[in-house]
Amino acid sequence: CVKNFEFLQPLLLTLTIGPKEGWQVYSSAQDADGRCICTVVAPEQSLCSRDAKSRQLRQLLEKVQNMSQSIEVLNLRTQRDFQYVMKMENQMKGLRTKFRQIEDDRKSVMARNFQELKDKMDELKPLIPVLEQYKMDAALISQFKEEIRNLSAVLTGIQEELGAYDYDELYQRVLRLDNRLRSCMGKLTCGKLMKITGPVTIKTSGTRFGAWMTDPLASTRNNRVWYMDSYTNSKIVREYKSMDEFVAGVVSRTYSLPFKWEGTNHIVYNGSLYYNKYQSNIIVKYSFETGSVLAQRALEFAGFHNMYPYTWGGYSDIDVMADELGMWVVYATNQNAGNVVISQIDPDTLQVLKTWTTEYSKRNAGESFMICGTLYITNSHLSGAKVYYAYSTKTSSYEYIDIPFHNQYFHISMLDYNARERALYAWNNGHQVIFNVTLFHVIKTDDDS
Repeated sequence: CVKNFEFLQPLLLTLTIGPKEGWQVYSSAQDADGRCICTVVAPEQSLCSRDAKSRQLRQLLEKVQNMSQSIEVLNLRTQRDFQYVMKMENQMKGLRTKFRQIEDDRKSVMARNFQELKDKMDELKPLIPVLEQYKMDAALISQFKEEIRNLSAVLTGIQEELGAYDYDELYQRVLRLDNRLRSCMGKLTCGKLMKITGPVTIKTSGTRFGAWMTDPLASTRNNRVWYMDSYTNSKIVREYKSMDEFVAGVVSRTYSLPFKWEGTNHIVYNGSLYYNKYQSNIIVKYSFETGSVLAQRALEFAGFHNMYPYTWGGYSDIDVMADELGMWVVYATNQNAGNVVISQIDPDTLQVLKTWTTEYSKRNAGESFMICGTLYITNSHLSGAKVYYAYSTKTSSYEYIDIPFHNQYFHISMLDYNARERALYAWNNGHQVIFNVTLFHVIKTDDDS
């Protein structure tokens, strides 16, 4: 049976299953008796290769592979472009930050420049009432006032809208107006102190204490500067031909005084140096031209050698000064209870011409200076100092005032008025500085009663 089955098996499979054309028997299964129970058929390979759907599937697979490769290339390009975009974004952020910084800096610079212009205008405004005193120049004064108002209005507008106007043009207009006003002020003589501006730092040199000065009676061509470092134990005076040479440190001549000085309150007046002789109440007049002492005189009852100094000490008991009306000396005596005494002296003989006594304590005074016969006293030599007290020798009366000034370097050891330059020379903690002053003038004409 088995043999017969084996012989008949292909026939049985063929007869039993009867596969359609194009199919072939792939496998079959039999039971325990050798009977066929299932047959597995499959299409011929030659038929699959010729099948249209199979060909389409193969083409589709090829397209998918091509697309996959394209996508991969595109992905690489996208990653590269994304990195480039990220780099450009960072650069754009940097540029945006720089532009913002430039814009902020421009606004800051413009605001500072316009504030300087406004401050300049504020300095000019106190001069308006001075000009009003000139009745003969009423038309000119009116023009000045109109220009100031116009410039003030322009500056106010600029502060509201920065960059709308030409800063250089405005600055030149302010300078021209300032020159015209100061030329007009040059015709005036004495006045009352209204304002102190500055300081302007000319040089930084020397110790914390000292004196420097120019001659208020010298001609306009003579701009020599004298320099005396320290407040004691020295006799050396340095001379410079001009302010520029002083700044450059070019010494033209050096003098060795016959006596050491005391304090820092010396002056040069009409070619001679006036100073307080060391450990005494003697005033010495020394001629730079002859190199000799022309006069010396003791100041009766005057305290010296830190008996009645200014608040900073430094043997500043005796202060020699000058103004539009001549030469003065400020000091204190026991007879006046240590309060300030003012004496006008003869610059040739040093003889006291007239004396005024005040009730202001010399030890409470920071510094003092004379302008037009009025003594102005500061309340301190440190930060926050201001002109606090004024005594008029014309009326023998005093008043308390409040005129602040900028103590830029925190310690003033010398403060003297120069009538020729209408300025205060100061020694400010090792810095030589100049303050500008604004005076109020009352002008009387022949028509005034």
